[in-house]
Amino acid sequence: MALAGRRDGPLMLRGGGGGKPLSRGSRIAVAVAVGIALGCLCAFLYPDGLFRPSASTLRWSRHVDSTACESSGQVTNLKSQLASSERKNAELRRQINELSMKLQLAGQGKEETLYKAGPFGTVKALRTNPTVIPDESVNPRLAKILEEVAVKKELIVALANSNVREMLEVWFTNIKQVGIPNFLVVALDDNIESFCKSKGVPVYRRDPDEGIDSIAKTGGNHAVSGLKFRVLREFLQLGYSILLSDIDIIFLRNPFDHLYRDSDVESMSDGHNNMTAYGFNDVFDEPSMGWARYAHTMRIWVYNSGFFYIRPTIPSIELLDRVSYRLSHEKAWDQAVFNEELFFPSRPGYEGLHASRRTMDIYLFMNSKVLFKTVRKDAQLKKLKPVIVHLNYHPDKLDRMKAVVEFYVNGKQDALQRFPDGSE
Repeated sequence: MALAGRRDGPLMLRGGGGGKPLSRGSRIAVAVAVGIALGCLCAFLYPDGLFRPSASTLRWSRHVDSTACESSGQVTNLKSQLASSERKNAELRRQINELSMKLQLAGQGKEETLYKAGPFGTVKALRTNPTVIPDESVNPRLAKILEEVAVKKELIVALANSNVREMLEVWFTNIKQVGIPNFLVVALDDNIESFCKSKGVPVYRRDPDEGIDSIAKTGGNHAVSGLKFRVLREFLQLGYSILLSDIDIIFLRNPFDHLYRDSDVESMSDGHNNMTAYGFNDVFDEPSMGWARYAHTMRIWVYNSGFFYIRPTIPSIELLDRVSYRLSHEKAWDQAVFNEELFFPSRPGYEGLHASRRTMDIYLFMNSKVLFKTVRKDAQLKKLKPVIVHLNYHPDKLDRMKAVVEFYVNGKQDALQRFPDGSE
């Protein structure tokens, strides 16, 4: 079977009557010439090109360019609006937070928010109440003083009149030696105000108030002590946490380094050991009851109203109001009323105060019973340096204050030995 083969011979271009075939180079030259001629002809006939865009196409192109410019401007405008919206949202969030806080404070005890409890052993209730929103309109003059004196919105405050001038000098001299800058004396008469200014001690003299001034000028220790609950209210309204101090206290270290700040009230105790200071189960025996003769009771020594740290919260301010009201209507000891309002629970006809509280370490914030009855007689406890010593259990306060300074500051080891455990 024969296969037709490919013809590899030269291409034959013939004229009308035939002729010789053209060579390969001649064919190329002819093709180039024809291409040039056709190009010139097209350029002459179609100066705008073979594929000239229509009018509608040109309009679309211009529209796209215009749209691109407009879009760029719109993007810039949108970015500006977005930035403005973010600023407004931030301001709204701030206002919402403030309103939420106000609502929380106004409706404490009335919230119905539901929470799911976590696993066993992980659930803890809230211990720290929110602070109030500061209101400088309450006392602009005091607000200015506190801004200059306080450190981190905290300061020591003491009330004093001329009856305790000598003890006051020991008090603030000792504070200065420890290096505590944030303290203030509330002067209850002109003499104390002048005395503090002459010693370079920060001092604040309240505006005249007949209800307070009559007690302030002539009152004894207990009477003056009761005034602090009225005076401190403005400090808390201004948003400051106050470490209230009586004058019969020696500072040996900075107390602000030893506070927990997790409760409305953090107070030193009148207790003289762990049981009495922190609480214990006291069994009451009534033999006539037979099988039920033993009744368990919970006991704790009272908080000392002469040294406590109080945060600017709604329960704290309510505490001050309750105590102040009762002291103005009853013949009562301010420390007893202070503790009753803090500890007594709600019952029929009475709604207790919902304030959180913490007892201070009795060997750091030491009362004079702990010092003279226990610490000075114990070789190991004598080596400990308390934060403060409060001479609350003894009437010879000034002599014992000076002895405490001699023992703890000047290192005189027998400075405390001449005093009895109690009073004579």
